[in-house]
Amino acid sequence: MAAHNELGKKGEKMALDYLIADDYEVLEINYRFSRAEVDIIARKDELLVFVEVKSRSSLKFGVPESSVNNKKIRLLMDAAYHYMEKIDHSWEIRFDIISLLIKKNQTPFLKHIKDAFVP
Repeated sequence: MAAHNELGKKGEKMALDYLIADDYEVLEINYRFSRAEVDIIARKDELLVFVEVKSRSSLKFGVPESSVNNKKIRLLMDAAYHYMEKIDHSWEIRFDIISLLIKKNQTPFLKHIKDAFVP
C-alpha cells in the first residue's frame, strides 16, 4: 500500500476513534455513491453528520482541510443526499471535516471543523 494511502487509513481510524469517544453513533464508514465517497456518516442526538477526513504528514501543501474543494463538496453532497433518501432521512444534517496532521515522532494534531460547509 502506498504511503499516502496508509496515512489516510491511519487518519480515518483516528477520526473514527475521536467521534466514538465524543458519543457519536457511527452509521457508515466509506459510504460510496457513484463517484463520491463519504468517509464517515454518524449521528449525534438528532443530527446526521457527514464527515470528510483529511490527513497530511506535513504542511508543505497547506493544511489538510484546504484540499476540500468545490468539486469534492459537490460529490460529498451528492452522496449525502443519496444516503438520506436511502434511509428516509428526517433529521437535521451537518457537514464536518476532521483534519489531521500526522508527523513522524510527534503527537498527531486533530482539528474537528463542524459545519465546514453548508449545502
